[in-house]
This record gives sequence, structure tokens and C-alpha cells, in this order.
Amino acid sequence: MSNLTTVISDEGYLGDELACYLQSEVLEIELPTIQALVTSYNGQYKAQKYDYQLPLGQLQLLNLSIYLPEDIVAGHIENVRKTAIESISAWRNDYLTRYKDKIEATTYAAVFDIQFRNIYQNTSKRVKNNLISNAFIDSLSSEIHASELPLQLFGWHDWQLILRALHTPCELWRFLQYRLGQWQHTDNSRIDSLKSEGAVIADFLNNPAVFAQAIAIDNALIKYKMQDKPNSALIAMALAQKSQSTTSQMYQQRMAQAAVLWSQMISQMLKRYSDNGQKKNKQDFSAINLAYWQQQILDESLFSRHELIGTLYKHPKQQQQLREQGYVVHHHSYESLGRHYMLIFYGQDVKGQHSKQTIQPNLAKIALDVATRLPIAELHHVIVLGIDFIDEANETFIDIDLWIQPVAAMSQRERQLTKQIQQLQQQNLNR
Repeated sequence: MSNLTTVISDEGYLGDELACYLQSEVLEIELPTIQALVTSYNGQYKAQKYDYQLPLGQLQLLNLSIYLPEDIVAGHIENVRKTAIESISAWRNDYLTRYKDKIEATTYAAVFDIQFRNIYQNTSKRVKNNLISNAFIDSLSSEIHASELPLQLFGWHDWQLILRALHTPCELWRFLQYRLGQWQHTDNSRIDSLKSEGAVIADFLNNPAVFAQAIAIDNALIKYKMQDKPNSALIAMALAQKSQSTTSQMYQQRMAQAAVLWSQMISQMLKRYSDNGQKKNKQDFSAINLAYWQQQILDESLFSRHELIGTLYKHPKQQQQLREQGYVVHHHSYESLGRHYMLIFYGQDVKGQHSKQTIQPNLAKIALDVATRLPIAELHHVIVLGIDFIDEANETFIDIDLWIQPVAAMSQRERQLTKQIQQLQQQNLNR
């Protein structure tokens, strides 16, 4: 049988990042029609529902895996495909009927996986692009045009391609909205014009709208006088994207690399806090919900991660005196106007103002102080990173301390008054 691939594990950091947004336990789904059909072919199936509460909306993902004997005939495979699509659609429609009051801002997707097992050799192979057939496309097109809340279906390989290409939860959400729009505007009489999943991903990443949120936040930061001019890197990337310049692909590669580095760094940092944070740091970690912290700090777009990682990697190029003294960099999220970062690069003098010994015990206090000083009405979190570059055996390691401070809603006027009071108090202290 052609068009098969050896079964491999899921890839991509985005799959790991999605796990922290799970709203409830994974639910096992029963599909009686599939059960009866697969059993008649001496096969098995497994259906699971994942509810992800992403920052931009809820993603409900149904994962359907069907295991068939390797010697099954092609006609039976097509029958399984058709029945699987009908069963998934029927289950989803029944769910919408029962929970119609909980479907606002929800995107529905299903990942369909057919595997063939050789019980004698103990091996498995997947059908590649197992959803691409005329019958599937016809039924899917009808489903999308008929429903206000359509179900997007993916083959396993295509879903893995998406996870590896997009890197961030917010990009995944926007891609699903973009993809849905492409399907909805496809003329039913022009089915052959539908693009491959890889082509749709490329179109999405090459679309100038990828930078729309970052540009909106950049403009807001200027309005709030947090910066006096637009971000030059953002302008360069957006213009390259708009003009389809050859440098656009280079920028995309840099953003993808930064996204992976950010994911790796956050994973390692939170693991350290989870394993021995209470012993190593003299702070009260009993009230910290590390999963909540993870959700906040991973809610950064490709461009936002690019800027954060870029700030970290500029440190070795700073003047030696500045590195020895330590310094502070304020950095705003380009995904959420309400999230602000304060990066404190530790100095080497243990008694210095920016030493790890001075800063680390006071991360929470510093975050609260920053929160009251920022004039942004939308502010909801301040994230403080204490960064230590460690040189050992001709290698450099980065050790990062973290504190994430939720900020209560406050009007711009209230923030301005708070800032004025603090300035008056400081003036009195200086007299």
C-alpha cells in the first residue's frame, strides 16, 4: 500500500505549550458507528476531546485515531474515512445542541489519524494525507458552508506540520481563523483550486496581517508615551512582508528560532521552580500557580518572542563596565498591551544595586512598584526577569529568576494620580 509513513511521535514545542492551556481533563469520546465499523474490520479506535482555553478564545480539539490491519482492502479504508467524518460531525453537532450557551469564541477542530498495524512485526504505519479525497472535500465544504460554527478537519501529518510551523498558541489561533476564512470563500465548483496545508500555512505566515497586533500595540505604546518612536525592527519586518522582499524569509526564520528558544528557556526555568524553587529562593512559592505563570509568559507572538530573545542576546555585546554593574531593560509585550516585562541583568558586585543578592529576594516588591508606575490602563501583568549570565568552562549559561505579578484593573486617571503621589513622596524623602 503506497502513501504510508512509519509512525513517529508528535513533534514541535507548540504541542507542549498547548498542554498548559488545557481547561479540563482529556475526555474519552464514544462513537458507536465507528466502533461497529472498525470492529468488523478487526480494528480499534480511540477518540479524545481536548478543551484548550487559549488567550484569544477556546479551542476544542477532537483527536480520532483508527487502527486497522495492514492487509485491509482500499475500499474498506474509504468507507472508514467517510464514516469517521460523518461520526465526528454528528458528535460535534450534538455537542453544540447540548452546550449552545458555552460556544462563544470557540473554534472546533478534529485531527484524523489512520494507522495500519502489523501484529507479526509489531510495527505501525500511518496513511499520509488521509483526508485528501474528493468525497472528503465535498462533505467538508458542505459542512463549513452550512454551519455557523464549522468544524475544521486535519490529517495527522498536516496537524503536525501546523504545530511545527507556527510555534505559538496565538499564531495557531489566528491561523485557524485565517484557514477557515479561506475555506469559506472557496467556490464549491472550484474544489480543485484548494491549496495544500503547507501552502495555506505559507500564505498565512507571508501575510502582512501577521504583524497587525504588534503594530497596534506599538502605536498604543507611543500614545501612552512609553516610547517616542515606532519599533524599527517591527517596521523593517512589516515592510519586507508587505513588499514580499527576499529578506522576509530571513526575518521569519529568525522569529521561528526565537520562538523555540523562548519556549525552551521558559520550560527550563519553570521546571527549576517546580523542582527546587522553594529551597533555592527565599520567597513564598506556596501561592504560586506555575501553570498560570506558564500561560502568561507563553502568550507571546512570533515577533514578541523575537524581541525578548533579542534583548537577552544583546547582553554579551554590552560594554564590560555595564555588564559588571548590571542594568535594567523595560520591554513590553507585542501580543498583549496589558503585559509588561522588566529585565534585570544582574551585576557582578554582590553589594551592588543590581546584584542577584540584592534583587532576587525583592522580585515581587519590584513588580508591584513597576505596576503602580506604568500609565497603561490596560495593564494586567508585570513580569520581572532576573537574568544571570554564568561563564563556566568556556561555555555561557543563562540562569533566570522569575516573578509574575497580576495587576488589578485601574483607569488611566487612577494610574496617573498614583504616579503623582509617588513622585511627591519621593520629593519629600529627598528633602
